[in-house]
Amino acid sequence: MSPDLDTPVENTWCAGCGNFGILQAVKMSLNELVEEGESDIDDFVMSSGIGCHAKIFDYLNMNGFYSIHGRVPPTITGIKVGNPELNVIGFSGDGDAYAEGVSHMIHAAKRNIDATMIVHDNRVFALTTGQFTPTSPKGFAGKSTPQGSVEDPINPLHLMLASEASFVARGFPGELTHLKDLLKKGINHPGFAVIDVLQPCVTFYNLWSYLKESVYKLSEEGHDENDFQAAWGKAEENEDRVPIGLFYKEEREIFNDQILEDEASAKESASPDIEKVVQDYT
Repeated sequence: MSPDLDTPVENTWCAGCGNFGILQAVKMSLNELVEEGESDIDDFVMSSGIGCHAKIFDYLNMNGFYSIHGRVPPTITGIKVGNPELNVIGFSGDGDAYAEGVSHMIHAAKRNIDATMIVHDNRVFALTTGQFTPTSPKGFAGKSTPQGSVEDPINPLHLMLASEASFVARGFPGELTHLKDLLKKGINHPGFAVIDVLQPCVTFYNLWSYLKESVYKLSEEGHDENDFQAAWGKAEENEDRVPIGLFYKEEREIFNDQILEDEASAKESASPDIEKVVQDYT
């Protein structure tokens, strides 16, 4: 039976925002995972940062923790180490992940925490009405750079590949079923799965038309997702043709197993009194 993931909270995203597609893809992926018997919805926990993306916390009826700017990776790391049985999903914006939170992203990737990180990458600080972010293109004219940014953008896929993330992908809400399938693969992946989602901001940086014309699926061109060098090369394509899909994946030991080894998780080592407190509270 599919879980009811809707909430009564009024959605305040701008009409046409790419976040609606991400929200729908998340609901579709979680519903399918539950229906397929992969997990129960109560086995999923989410966390979000600060920004337009973070409102998704209010629109998903599931367990979660509202984090602060850039601190989603350490938050989901703590949740996963505390209870390795949980499926942990983090949501972040491009400013949230690659500015304030960039060091946390790098270390989460290096450690290979067993969690899924979904980055709403609209290339602009939208909640604060239009400042440039680390992924904004050179020349971006916004409230903090009225003459145009003089900085070259970072490449988030290169950043995560270089940081040894074991699953690196890119999605686009204009390809909803494709995005849903990517999310399922990321959630099922044993290790740190990063999915950078090209999420157009209709108010401050509307890239819908450009992306609809430019994106293509890696799977349709025979890309080898186990080839690091091929993934690096494909990640360099960002102009006339923008690839989406799974760039790279590998399987290696996850952080949870390395840090716990023979130690019990927080859940397993909890005293009976703690268990009683939890039961009484819930």
